[in-house]
Amino acid sequence: MNLKKMRKIGLSLVLLGLICTTVFAQNLTSSNLPQGKKQPNYVLIVADDLGYGDLSFTGSTQIKTPHIDLLAETGVVFSQGYVSSAVCSPSRAGFLTGKNQVTFGYDNNLSNNQAGFDPEYLGLPVDVKTVGNHLQELGYTTGIVGKWHLGEKDQFYPLNRGFDEFWGYRGGGHDYFEATEARRGYKAQLESNYKIPQEITYITDDKGDECVDFILRHQEEPFFLYASFNAPHTPMQATAEDLELYSHIKDKKRRTYAAMVHRLDVNVGKIVNAVKEAGLVEETVFVFISDNGGPVITNASINAPYNGKKGTLLEGGIRVPFIINWKGHLQGGTIYPHPVSALDLTPTFIALGGGTLRKENQFDGVNLMPYLLGENKQAPHEEIKWRFTISAAIREGDWKLVRLPDRLPMLFDLSTDVSEQHDVALENLEVTKNLLQKLGHWDVRLPHPLFLEGPEWRPIQIGQYDKSYPINQPD
Repeated sequence: MNLKKMRKIGLSLVLLGLICTTVFAQNLTSSNLPQGKKQPNYVLIVADDLGYGDLSFTGSTQIKTPHIDLLAETGVVFSQGYVSSAVCSPSRAGFLTGKNQVTFGYDNNLSNNQAGFDPEYLGLPVDVKTVGNHLQELGYTTGIVGKWHLGEKDQFYPLNRGFDEFWGYRGGGHDYFEATEARRGYKAQLESNYKIPQEITYITDDKGDECVDFILRHQEEPFFLYASFNAPHTPMQATAEDLELYSHIKDKKRRTYAAMVHRLDVNVGKIVNAVKEAGLVEETVFVFISDNGGPVITNASINAPYNGKKGTLLEGGIRVPFIINWKGHLQGGTIYPHPVSALDLTPTFIALGGGTLRKENQFDGVNLMPYLLGENKQAPHEEIKWRFTISAAIREGDWKLVRLPDRLPMLFDLSTDVSEQHDVALENLEVTKNLLQKLGHWDVRLPHPLFLEGPEWRPIQIGQYDKSYPINQPD
């Protein structure tokens, strides 16, 4: 072969490579920022331990949630919306990074450091970017109000993890009426980098006020607000006014829970109204989710019609109320039928903000906008996988397999058994084997956990699969 011909072949290969690279980049990059338009703002509202069935729009017959319902009625509701873990901290590590948290060792919930583990790694790994980091690079002002729960040490502090402003607490929960000088625990001191935190009135209201303040202070620039509520997580504390509203509920814990959800709803309305008053409603994407399913026993939540609870990989532990609302851009009153994941939020925010989703980001989530706008008719995910300490699960189509260490795998057909009442693993052995193999192939390639919960939690988690949970609304 002569030199001239070799050069022609080489040039062709280079051009082919450039074409392939361009196509690949187009597949990875899906920015829906309209030409000449301002970057949208983001308000991510996260409830804590909210039962799936405890909002009016998800079927509650007891609790009235008009403000959250309005977001649903005028937005897109994901009827099959999932989080990536059944408990608070790993779930948040997932949706704030766009990566399934077990892929970077965040398998367990945060607790006291266990013997043999380095406490310097007891939190969200510092080499993993958050949505805040990505949005800061795109010119956003980023803020968190409320619960952090991704590490107590300073290297994990929100201001070191992509957030410009923080008002809240580092731990996983807080007293609703009192803060002290304690550094840790449910009465820990509140922290802020832009003000001396005020005395707590009722912390759900205080968070709502801080969110409103953030919106008003940053209305002239693109912003990302992480409104991280702890309601209706324990301790079970409500205002006398809200308890009176639900005085007809005889069970005291359930009455308190209903009052706490009511107050959460009031503050969601407060946040939405602040955006409207600033004239930003068509420039703001609202998202409402819970970080996991309701724990049922500890806070009297109800996940109906789903079986299970927080801490299990049954639907009641991982399927959550999930709304995206963007007035003027997404069709209101839409129910999106395919499974989606909270892991999709970070890629969606980046793409909408004008950023590029690069291969090296290794996101497990996808940009949802092409699916919501009808540009992509396929389902966003062929399968979704979970691992949480002693349990693992996989969903493929309508089949869902749950694997536990003390029994045969359980298989459910969610098209006919959304409440997971009938294990059909033995009647569908080929499906069971196939899903078990896929789950195991993924599982054994995951890194070691960076930290562990105490061993006392393992038998508790197994025992949760043997209990009965309400799958119907109360009278």
